[in-house]
Amino acid sequence: MATQGVLCYIRSRGKVLLQLKHEGRFGGGLWNGPGGKIEGGESPDEAVVREVREETGLAVRDLVDHGSLVFYFGDAQEPSYSVRVYSTDRFEGELQANDEGHLEWLPEASLPYENMWPDDPVWVPHMLAGRRFEGVFRLSADLSALVSHELRLLD
Repeated sequence: MATQGVLCYIRSRGKVLLQLKHEGRFGGGLWNGPGGKIEGGESPDEAVVREVREETGLAVRDLVDHGSLVFYFGDAQEPSYSVRVYSTDRFEGELQANDEGHLEWLPEASLPYENMWPDDPVWVPHMLAGRRFEGVFRLSADLSALVSHELRLLD
């Protein structure tokens, strides 16, 4: 069964909060929204609030659920990872990184896609435009390249 996870893109004044994951972590060296695995008994909504607080120190609310992405790694026949994607511009607290990675507010209009997951250029612009979607992505075995994808817009 696929690992279940959540991602949250926190937005403010034309910028989005991204995390540069530390080397040795899953996604190390890549920019991504804060997030992580859903723990036993948690709903995706509960998990995203917890993960954001743990990784950024921020308390988020009024989350927009953009949909889910399913990932296959290498030649896997079963999904490797499934992620629910959220965004919000409603948050409070003091920004404080943890050991996951470096946090930075980056301009939405010039995100560093060349240093993000290879699937991000396909769906992140739709998320930033407020759309809902479902996607299936196959990444290379080393996770460095997008092999194939399907993205369906829901609205």
